[in-house]
Amino acid sequence: MPLQDPTSAVLNAKKLYIFDMDGTIYLGDRVFPFAIRFIDHLRAAGRRVLFFTNNASHTTEFYLQKLTRLGFSPTREEIMTSGDVTIEFLKRHRPGKTVYLVGTDELIRNFAAAGIPMLTGKEEKADIVVTSFDTTLTYQKLNDACRLIRGGAEYLSTHPDFNCPTETGFIPDSGAIVAFVTACTGKKPTYFGKPYRETIEMICEATGHTPGEMCIFGDRLYTDIAVGKRHGVTAVLVLSGETTPADVEKADAADKPDLVFPSLDEVDRIMFG
Repeated sequence: MPLQDPTSAVLNAKKLYIFDMDGTIYLGDRVFPFAIRFIDHLRAAGRRVLFFTNNASHTTEFYLQKLTRLGFSPTREEIMTSGDVTIEFLKRHRPGKTVYLVGTDELIRNFAAAGIPMLTGKEEKADIVVTSFDTTLTYQKLNDACRLIRGGAEYLSTHPDFNCPTETGFIPDSGAIVAFVTACTGKKPTYFGKPYRETIEMICEATGHTPGEMCIFGDRLYTDIAVGKRHGVTAVLVLSGETTPADVEKADAADKPDLVFPSLDEVDRIMFG
């Protein structure tokens, strides 16, 4: 039986449980077994689950296969990325605009499959430049992006994360690439993914739930927790990834998580005993 305390009551009142991936339910290919157990308990109790990652270097299909291999038994409808949010924005608000994307081949194919006119970077002009987490990054890609932005292209980024946690430590993420481009061009991008409004709007539309019916679990203050605090979603920090207790102490009161746990193991025990 769940413990009947205020924390348990808050968590049990939710209908949709959103999970960050890297640092929250796994690190690289190292799965947290208690995360599988907790998510199984949620589904058995009739709760809905959504996996949302800012890591747009891979597609929904990749994450479907990875989460299945790791033991989470996801459905396709339970997975969403910052790349999905960015694509949806471009389709709705920038239809027909040409895009140069600094991203993995996988992400480029995903954009193209959505009908977005893609450029190679060799063109003189672009309507939009999008940068993302690109593990195939080259100096040429950075140079092409900066040249097109200086030539008047609108600048967008899939997500602001500076580091991606892995089982061997942190590696540079999308925000680090943005820092290079901004230093070179003086232009800051419009971001998508967590913590931005478009992410919560897309989740609401896809699931039919209101922000007050949602709870998000994550390991980063400036993305996972911020998206909850800014948009009315209960925000739960786990200390299994990027954030330390000292980081929480230093955070402004408005940016502090609603709840903090060492990992999802403790959340599972509070909710399900």
